[in-house]
Amino acid sequence: MSLTTDHDVLLVHSSDLHVDDDLTADVYDGDGTGGLRVVLSTARAMQAHYALLVGDVFDHNRIPPSILARAGTLMAEAGMEVVILPGNHDPLTPDSCYIRGGYADIPNVHIIGLTHEQAVHFPGHDLEIWGHPHRSYDNMVPLRTPRQRSARWHVALAHGHYEEDGAVPLRPSWLISDAEIDATEADYLALGHWNRPEKVGTGRVPAYYSGSPELAKTVNVIRLTRGGAVEVERKPLLTNKI
Repeated sequence: MSLTTDHDVLLVHSSDLHVDDDLTADVYDGDGTGGLRVVLSTARAMQAHYALLVGDVFDHNRIPPSILARAGTLMAEAGMEVVILPGNHDPLTPDSCYIRGGYADIPNVHIIGLTHEQAVHFPGHDLEIWGHPHRSYDNMVPLRTPRQRSARWHVALAHGHYEEDGAVPLRPSWLISDAEIDATEADYLALGHWNRPEKVGTGRVPAYYSGSPELAKTVNVIRLTRGGAVEVERKPLLTNKI
């Protein structure tokens, strides 16, 4: 793929795909990778440069090897760069799907916390994508210590629960507040953890949940224009296979 900062940059954002051999498989006629398949198929049809998968790509870390292999093939054949932030269902534990699946060896797959500590820089588009991965099932602050801008385009990822004032619920919720969103100063903040699509925050930073493929039946499409604008739309998922 020839990359240049003289053209628009197109990103497709999704989350909560919940690849499994059970509930998701039932939705997609026995194909537990169905959500991943339709998201990547849609992104490729849109000629996206990047697919952002913001947590809970896998429903749990006990996914069988056969499904891990199928998911790896889908990512390797996506036709674009795939950037993944592990979530609370699929954290980077020693038995993580991302480690067992060998995804670090797929050239176009970038897993924050595994292939890159916190940020991935794509010099062809002068784009940096950063986030804090879930590394355990314990509570944490997804937008702690925001990263300083080091590229023309600054995109942040976070998997957690939005509360306007950051008030702490009675259980671990990986909270995200308005103040933390604004502190990122990102051109776009891609959020995961909610199954419904939603725009959140004060509006200073474009911050969006994509929702899950199963419930939302859409993806968020982000266009970073050569003129410096950020355009965000929801687009319906395609059903054709990769």
